[in-house]
Amino acid sequence: MASTADIKNGVVLSIDGQLWNVIEFQHVKPGKGGAFVRTKLKNVVSGKVVDRTYNAGAKIEIENVDRRDFTYLYNDGDNFVFMDVADYDQITVAAATVGDAKNYLLENQQVQIALNNGNPLYIELPASVVLEITYTEPGLQGDRSSAGTKSATLETGHEIQVPLFVDQGTKVKVDTRTGDYLGRVS
Repeated sequence: MASTADIKNGVVLSIDGQLWNVIEFQHVKPGKGGAFVRTKLKNVVSGKVVDRTYNAGAKIEIENVDRRDFTYLYNDGDNFVFMDVADYDQITVAAATVGDAKNYLLENQQVQIALNNGNPLYIELPASVVLEITYTEPGLQGDRSSAGTKSATLETGHEIQVPLFVDQGTKVKVDTRTGDYLGRVS
């Protein structure tokens, strides 16, 4: 068992059988009364964010989470298959665990997978990826970047909004956290 002095950003706590990632923490020593630790926790599975306060020195349970590099190999129905870059072992991850990351996954792409006791918890993509636009309405003469946006389908099948001047076959940079268009790539 650890104590509240061991709380840091990125540490995963086990609370009531669920895993919670520490997003923010603050040790507070008021002028009157005992010290305490104020935390903001994010549920690893559901993504729900809660605030929780602990008395200083309270016992907490810290879980071991191993973040390792993997290469995405292929989609097998409802599952995704990844290969560990270090020892070439393959793991199968359920679509529910992959979540929205599937919208930006291409074969042979490098990702980080957080594992707890060998079970995949979530997938961390790079902040941005370069993808090709497979379909969009053609742009018209005079279309400018400030004129508006149109829908475009990426090579993964995901749809994003792009400026009117972007054409089919263009490689674009996409933010994996928000799904926003970041620019063209030559």
